[in-house]
Amino acid sequence: MLHRRDSGTLANVKVRTLERTQIVRRPVTETFKFFCEPRNLQRLTPAFLNFRFLEPPPEVMHPGTAIHYQIRLYGVPVHWRTRIEIVEPPNKFVDVQEKGPYALWRHSHIFKDIGGGATEMKDRVEYALPLGPLGEVAYYLFVARSLAQIFEFRERKLEEILGT
Repeated sequence: MLHRRDSGTLANVKVRTLERTQIVRRPVTETFKFFCEPRNLQRLTPAFLNFRFLEPPPEVMHPGTAIHYQIRLYGVPVHWRTRIEIVEPPNKFVDVQEKGPYALWRHSHIFKDIGGGATEMKDRVEYALPLGPLGEVAYYLFVARSLAQIFEFRERKLEEILGT
């Protein structure tokens, strides 16, 4: 389930929120652990982004952990570095973009035990595009669609890997 809404402005850029909820038929501790292993980021990223780590990913995530990688957006290489801001096992972690294509990217991963060995996993991404009006044009031409494709791929991949 994908929800998008505008949530304000950040220094004259529109801040948007993308939310996605998925049920994973695994216990919350196992689901949280899967998402806290940075190497799984590559498994959950569609091939069209040509994801690759620029530095060996860390073994364990904790506040302050940096993850540096490259993707290709429409053939253009984009370096992206995120830093883990919050880790609250097994319920939540948050990563923020330090360097990358967005003016703002803050991704909260929230996990809730819903009983029966299942987990409700919620992504909440607050993001803003750079370049003012050009960023707005890009949003409507391809960014919104690309983000939907990425999260749809991830949902399908999770079904394949963890059985959702």
